[in-house]
Amino acid sequence: MTSRRTVLARIFGLAALASLSLGPSLPALAQEKGPTVFAAASLKNALDDINAAWTKTSGKTATVSYAASSALAKQIEAGAPADIFFSADLDWMDALAKKDLIKADSRTSLLGNSIVLVAPADNATPIDIKPGFPLAASLKDGRLAMGSVASVPAGKYGKAALEKLGVWDSVSTRIAEAENVRAALLLVSRGEAPLGIVYKTDAAADNGVAVVGTFPADSHPAIVYPVALTASAQNKDAQGFLDFLKSAEAKGLFERQGFTVLP
Repeated sequence: MTSRRTVLARIFGLAALASLSLGPSLPALAQEKGPTVFAAASLKNALDDINAAWTKTSGKTATVSYAASSALAKQIEAGAPADIFFSADLDWMDALAKKDLIKADSRTSLLGNSIVLVAPADNATPIDIKPGFPLAASLKDGRLAMGSVASVPAGKYGKAALEKLGVWDSVSTRIAEAENVRAALLLVSRGEAPLGIVYKTDAAADNGVAVVGTFPADSHPAIVYPVALTASAQNKDAQGFLDFLKSAEAKGLFERQGFTVLP
């Protein structure tokens, strides 16, 4: 029969083991909590890789929320607890700056990109994108997938290009507008739209699509991705993550996904 002393010894022994195993992990987990980053959907592949690289360097991991820049900016305006905003265009960063919702001295125009016309990979015929090109005929009975042309940066760039090339009016009633550029990409990848306008970097991230044409750089405003700390940034590692985004290691990861890192 087990003595009361033996039972107590076992209980205290188990408690000691538990404190050894659990004790160090709780503060460690707290230390590993990195900043909250609101980032344009088109940045997902690159930022996922950069976040993993930063974790190896710092032992911490950023929490990244991806969506259309327009949606993220409106969430920040409504008080969402973001530490960093990484936009796919200048307009939405400017909108927050005008309301003093970013730290102006932390703002950097970090990346460039281009927009392309994509088709399902198994049905891709090259299209010469130039003034008056037959986009409507190329759609046949389908629709052109784009981010929302009123708010999503990729959609705004795409509409500007089509207007400059003189073909917007021929397709304006045949647009499948998506909530962000990755959603537009998915419509084409799934074969639900015969053509779509996305960033070059998005096209490279999905084997289900093929680039059939590239829009001339002078057909739309320059595509610039600015990044900044928000005015309400609280996480002590937010500046460190922002600095890492500008590092040589991050530069290589951005370029691997097809972005241009601006001087």
